[in-house]
Amino acid sequence: MNFHRVKQLHGELTIPGDKSISHRSVMFGSIAKGITEIQGFLPGADCISTINCFRKMGITIEQDHSSVIVHGNGLHGLTKPDSILDCGNSGTTTRLISGILSAQNFSVTLTGDSSIQKRPMARIIDPLCQMGADITSINHNQCAPLHINGTHLHGIHYCSNVASAQVKSAILLAGLYADSPTSVTEPYVSRNHTELMLKQFGAELSCYDTTAAIQPATELYGQSITVPGDISSAAFFLAAGLLVPNSELLIRNVGINPTRDGILRVCKEMGGHITLLNTTNMGEPAADIFVSSSSLKGITIEGSIIPTLIDELPIIALMACFAQGTTTIKDAAELKVKESNRIAVMVKNLTAMGADVKETEDGMIIHGGKPLHGAIIDTKFDHRIAMTFAIAGMLADGETTLQNPECVTISYPEFYNDLKRCIQQ
Repeated sequence: MNFHRVKQLHGELTIPGDKSISHRSVMFGSIAKGITEIQGFLPGADCISTINCFRKMGITIEQDHSSVIVHGNGLHGLTKPDSILDCGNSGTTTRLISGILSAQNFSVTLTGDSSIQKRPMARIIDPLCQMGADITSINHNQCAPLHINGTHLHGIHYCSNVASAQVKSAILLAGLYADSPTSVTEPYVSRNHTELMLKQFGAELSCYDTTAAIQPATELYGQSITVPGDISSAAFFLAAGLLVPNSELLIRNVGINPTRDGILRVCKEMGGHITLLNTTNMGEPAADIFVSSSSLKGITIEGSIIPTLIDELPIIALMACFAQGTTTIKDAAELKVKESNRIAVMVKNLTAMGADVKETEDGMIIHGGKPLHGAIIDTKFDHRIAMTFAIAGMLADGETTLQNPECVTISYPEFYNDLKRCIQQ
């Protein structure tokens, strides 16, 4: 797929539902009693993997594009699947479902695609095993495939050395089934969709400082869930609206949860013109976002803001290439264990386009202001890399070619169509 420089972007769009919330709504609805109705569900490949896994465990799930009805069987209503559970490319599915499966009365094997089979699972295996779980990495490399023998769990207090919502969520979900309270302390607060939604489903859960604590549950109850637009998907249009000259975009109904809004704070600190309109809160805060072309300046991005924008760092790195001065990204080693090593991939591809960017142990240093030119981009089958360099191609001289561009279906199946609709030549 090829991209060329565009003159301006105009229009308004509604982006797909939040991926994190979509996953959780299906999972929690499946282990709740009664019906959970979900509107705004993201029908991307990752979230479909979650639906398929729970269907294999006896849960009836009706899906009509972004509308989903889950017929929950209660906390102890899952049944042994008749085959391996395939999580596809979804780290969220793999890690969160492991917490649930650790407490069931059956054994199961989890696997995924080649990317999932390289992503680190010790970060959930270790705390879950401390709770009494019986989890084996079949290839003895602390990665999927994982064999999980369901067993009796007990509560723990776990101090995580990474601020990871997937780690925290796996432990809290296991804690629903434990015989005593369970708590997780992080170095910084990671995204809190699990905490908000579990409370909505009836779990007894409290949060203080960087700790989340959950009580053993007897039952959860089906809910009506409205999923806002995914800010991680909106980020590509935010960047495009800021960087493409003479542009104005209105992005409707975007989730602005404070544990996810780091991209908005960074854009504003860099000098971006961004305005929030029509703010609402239906379990999760959301707003329309208006963005227009801006002159950006380099900043330092580090510390507690990193977990709130970890998935947006690739597109932030591109923004930094067009900012005046130097942008430094620190404390982002987590990027190395995403769908690809996003630090190495971003540095390689941006350098190929003429950017002045240097890889560091936990981030990047980007000297802005150098014009970009087209290049052949290896997306590494990583959806966020592909979307980042689609935007880069609209800002660069010459032709930019994406290899394996179809990987965007993981989180944003209509991305290229939505982008095309906004282009004004």
